[in-house]
Amino acid sequence: MLNSEIARMFEDLADRLEISGANPFRIRAYRQAAKTLSEWPESLADIAETAREKLISIPGVGKDLADKIAVIVETNAFQQLEEMRKEVPDGVVEMLRIPGLGPKKVALLFKYLAVGSLSDLKQAVEAGHVAKLKGFGEKTAKSILEGLANLAQSGSRVYLAEAKVEADAIVEALQNVPGVGQVSAAGSLRRRKETVGDLDVLATASNATAAMDTLARHPLVNKVLARGDTKQRVRLKSGLELDLRVVPEESYGAAMQYFTGSKEHNIVIRRRAQERGLKINEYGVFRDEISVAGRTEEDVYATVGLPWIPPELRENRGEIERAEQGKLPQLIELTDIVGDMHMHTTATDGTASIREMAEAAKLRGLQYIAITDHSKRVSMANGLNADRLRQHWKEIEKVRGQVSGIEILKGIECDILEDGTMDLDDAVLAEADWVIAVLHYGLRQPKEQIDLRLLNAVRNPHVSIIGHPTARIIGKRPPVAFSFEALLKAAADYGIMLEINASYMRLDLDDIQAAAARDRGIPIVISTDAHSTQGLDGMQYGIFQARRAGLTRHDVANTLPLQEFQKRIRRA
Repeated sequence: MLNSEIARMFEDLADRLEISGANPFRIRAYRQAAKTLSEWPESLADIAETAREKLISIPGVGKDLADKIAVIVETNAFQQLEEMRKEVPDGVVEMLRIPGLGPKKVALLFKYLAVGSLSDLKQAVEAGHVAKLKGFGEKTAKSILEGLANLAQSGSRVYLAEAKVEADAIVEALQNVPGVGQVSAAGSLRRRKETVGDLDVLATASNATAAMDTLARHPLVNKVLARGDTKQRVRLKSGLELDLRVVPEESYGAAMQYFTGSKEHNIVIRRRAQERGLKINEYGVFRDEISVAGRTEEDVYATVGLPWIPPELRENRGEIERAEQGKLPQLIELTDIVGDMHMHTTATDGTASIREMAEAAKLRGLQYIAITDHSKRVSMANGLNADRLRQHWKEIEKVRGQVSGIEILKGIECDILEDGTMDLDDAVLAEADWVIAVLHYGLRQPKEQIDLRLLNAVRNPHVSIIGHPTARIIGKRPPVAFSFEALLKAAADYGIMLEINASYMRLDLDDIQAAAARDRGIPIVISTDAHSTQGLDGMQYGIFQARRAGLTRHDVANTLPLQEFQKRIRRA
């Protein structure tokens, strides 16, 4: 059983408990455990089977939760969750996917209007019942309808990070099957899209039956939906569907190119082939039914006069023209990053101390970090007022002298308040090494007010960067209404950096916005927004986003040594 499966069970239980009105401390414990477990580097199943007592040492996991993890691993079931599913059905929990509908509002809909599914919710809104319910109103009802429409459009896609964990586990299992050669995931997962609708895995094998038998028995698989001689479709326990295709060695490159996509990219590639008297499909490149290429992707692209194109760029957004001109960028790599400028500690809502975060960052090869706990507006995260922040910075200075080999900057994630002012006075911000200005509240304000808030922050002489600029949560909260062009112009004019927040639920800026910022000469900083030591590993998702934007190491400021990086920070 994967860590992500166990974490998902705890998160699911927390949702149902909150809807049912359970003890908030108990709910918080499950949520914190879910977050920690999803990021934990060691296999919880292995720990539970070989060194059960180690579970208790995981931050946020006491004896009670450790016992539950052990039972889940042993029985592949979570009895408490099954009982809560009877009390709070799946359809009710699904309503949490609607932006603006938290557990309390969902509980009211369930209790007073007997709304038990998304279809029930739509009917209740259209009948006018939701607008009349206390705490809702016409504005909320309209927002729910918009959320339902967006949800229907996005379908049942899952976060890249969640899909990647499952795909990687299945690829690894297939690689260990005797007779299996090459194995890789294709599709939107390989292109590193923010969300994934289904999975494609390609393999070469001397015995397709053994590969498909292994997939059918894999613990992540819930049901085999279809099976032929060389293709198998399964549904995973997470709900994702996965296609396994076993292809000949001589077709592997062509199949990888074909099934990686995107559709728009492949249309142009096939048009170029036709112009050269060739035909390309998943089996290879053919001239008059004679195969001329297909073993590798490089061979496939070469037949149409192009170098190999990185999967992240295959969206028909100019990559083919750049490839033709020999101008494909040398995309940024995870190893290019030497600093992480956004992370939290136990001073607010993190799970690790300053020293623990610094040591973990050093272990990952980073040369510098900024500790950026929340400002006081984020009261639910125990945000810092001026006095507590200054004391916190003294602790950072103390740890600086205790941890060698890594520099620690004094930072703050400071809210841009609804009236356009900063959450902390300029006199306080002036003492920081690094100030991230963010939007957390008032996200439904009119566009003009959001513009004012962002531009005020950019003009503030102490602000270094705008963090997660659109404030979106993928699939759950849309971007705020604002003028991105105005933000770009102001950032360029005032020397402000913009963030790609690597949290897999944010990935904000998105790829198109990050490319636009690059084109304006605005330095990008990719940061994890880590709330635990394991969260530092989330940097890879920010790198994926940057690669989709076509960014090189020269476009990203935190690839620079610290002294060079600090020269890029705007000073008052």
